[in-house]
Amino acid sequence: MSEKRTRPARPLSVRTSDGTTVVTLYGEIDLVTAIPLASGLDALSSGPHPDLVLDLRPVSFFDCSGLSVLCRTWNRVRARQGRLRLVTENGAFLRVLRAAGLGEVFEVGTHLPPPGPNGPAPGREPVPSGPGMPSSRPM
Repeated sequence: MSEKRTRPARPLSVRTSDGTTVVTLYGEIDLVTAIPLASGLDALSSGPHPDLVLDLRPVSFFDCSGLSVLCRTWNRVRARQGRLRLVTENGAFLRVLRAAGLGEVFEVGTHLPPPGPNGPAPGREPVPSGPGMPSSRPM
């Protein structure tokens, strides 16, 4: 007998304020949710100079397909001279980013940025890194 799980097709909510789009992701980001998530993020990063903030705090699981979606979104945003920021307090997720060699790629903070046009960068607490691992860039 197989176990059937019910998950939303797009595990996210979106709000825009002063040109910044905050996307809150929920639940598990894995092979099942990665394709619809990529489609949603593609749409949000399709215009010129996208400013995306991905709030990952409600995410309970993140696998390599989720990392692939983050990299795809980062590439799309950069190609359009935009900005992508991640918000997380999850040390395990940060360790995965560093282990994948992505610790210096993404802007990572612990709080959502304040409203306003490209307002001041959110406060960032230093994230401890292991031996030989670089620390993440400030937002």
